[in-house]
Amino acid sequence: MQMLIAVIVISSIMFALYAIARQYSQFSYIERYRFHPAIRQKLRKKHPTLTDQQLDLVFQALRDYFYCCSRAKHRMVSMPSQIVDDAWHEFILFTRSYQQFCQKAFGRFLHHTPAEAMSRPTLAQDGIKRAWRLACVKEKINPKTPEYLPLLFALDAQLAVPGGFIYRLHCIPGSNGYCASHIGCGGGCSGGCGGDGDGGGSDGGCGGGCGGD
Repeated sequence: MQMLIAVIVISSIMFALYAIARQYSQFSYIERYRFHPAIRQKLRKKHPTLTDQQLDLVFQALRDYFYCCSRAKHRMVSMPSQIVDDAWHEFILFTRSYQQFCQKAFGRFLHHTPAEAMSRPTLAQDGIKRAWRLACVKEKINPKTPEYLPLLFALDAQLAVPGGFIYRLHCIPGSNGYCASHIGCGGGCSGGCGGDGDGGGSDGGCGGGCGGD
């Protein structure tokens, strides 16, 4: 009996170690992934004012989003950036490359689901809070008391993206944008996907898509 228990314990430990190693391998793959130059060119046509350095930031933010999706496993992660969502759309159109990427990065196909197509409204809200927490984890930011915004949440404002989603560290009455400090405050937060409704911006505060099964 003791031998059986020992075998079960050792097997459980080995499985846990394998799962950890596999996920870190996925993280490494995502971080090292180089997008096809044609995807970059398509995004430049849609946003012709972007410089090469700004395009680099967009695709780094897309890697950050994919990191969040990998870390979240099968849970929904909302997209907090319009410009990064545009890059994701262009990547998806390269169907073979995208499918291969998903298999190596997630072990499954990562679907793009519009926020308005969620089976229930709270899914997108939960997804933006999850995106906030995981983006903060990646950049070693305290999600409840952030000193600055993660790239995913800062980029649209930084690049002055038309129709982009603007986040602020703290609520400013009457200002445009979404209140990032409310996203990380836990279950007591009020409002929609990306803010508490104090500011302006687009309905819901998501960048147009959510990753999940």
